[in-house]
Amino acid sequence: MPTTAANPVETLQQIAGGYCLPRSLHVVADLGIADELDETPKSAGDIAAAVDADADALGRALRLLAAHGVFEIEGETFRHSPASRLLRSDHPQSMRPFARMFGLPICWETSGAMAHSLRTGLPAASEVFKEGFFDYLANRPEEGHIFNAAMAAKAHGAIAGILSSYDFSPFEVIGDIGGGSGHLLRAILTDAAPNASGVLFELPHVIEEASGIAFERLTLQAGDFFQDPLPTCDAYLLMEVIHDWGDEESAAILRAIRHAAPAAAKLLLIETIVPDDPGPDWSKMLDIHMLTLLGGRQRTVQEFEALLAGAGFLLEREIDTRVGISILEAVAD
Repeated sequence: MPTTAANPVETLQQIAGGYCLPRSLHVVADLGIADELDETPKSAGDIAAAVDADADALGRALRLLAAHGVFEIEGETFRHSPASRLLRSDHPQSMRPFARMFGLPICWETSGAMAHSLRTGLPAASEVFKEGFFDYLANRPEEGHIFNAAMAAKAHGAIAGILSSYDFSPFEVIGDIGGGSGHLLRAILTDAAPNASGVLFELPHVIEEASGIAFERLTLQAGDFFQDPLPTCDAYLLMEVIHDWGDEESAAILRAIRHAAPAAAKLLLIETIVPDDPGPDWSKMLDIHMLTLLGGRQRTVQEFEALLAGAGFLLEREIDTRVGISILEAVAD
């Protein structure tokens, strides 16, 4: 959706009524529309018949998406655009789970309750769904599966850029703290640091689900980074963990790592950074999602630098991976 338009009235129209655009994407992803469209352009009627949808209504939603680069219109038919191809389930960098995730009730309905967050600074998700974000997903396995698939797809999309941007080979023991299913750590141990060993530290139920990934150089350690001792490593990975939390909780996580880290250990924060440029940027949208869903936040480099310093780390450099995420390299001070 355009963030600015030719005149201020149009700007406000686009923003005020623009929520139908992401909602169209969520529903089209849920219906699997991209999977029904191969290399042959198809009419809205043919696509609708395959997914049990109304042809006219679907055609109008696809027209809107095509106007914003998702699908293309060719006469009376629709064909794939580069963006819509990423909605196919079989695409190696499929973003279908990512689109579906933002359409889940926990995300969509929480956005509708944003006023609570703006008034209180607290996550609106806990007002809409009393159990909070992660317990909501844990209690709804189908939606939890969509969320986990989205996180895996997002991680896979970033991993190549991370591996090409940083030299992991000097490390002997690499800890992935809050690393989910260990996608990044496994890729590092396999492709970037074949002589290193790794420790995936995660909550017990995550470790149980990931039990099959362990091998000779990869061990799994269950625990809570707010309560339990962390492994001793010479490099620590935190990929999109800190943005889930406010400053107080983030500082506690970083202090726990500092307590476990030997002298000269490296900490690699992998996060989407809020740029100094005042213009549009995905990080600024993601920041509001973090606020409303979790009470977390996206941060600038300067904010990370201050957060790290308070926990006993010195920020040495920011590395732009060119895939929408940065590596902040810090050393135990």
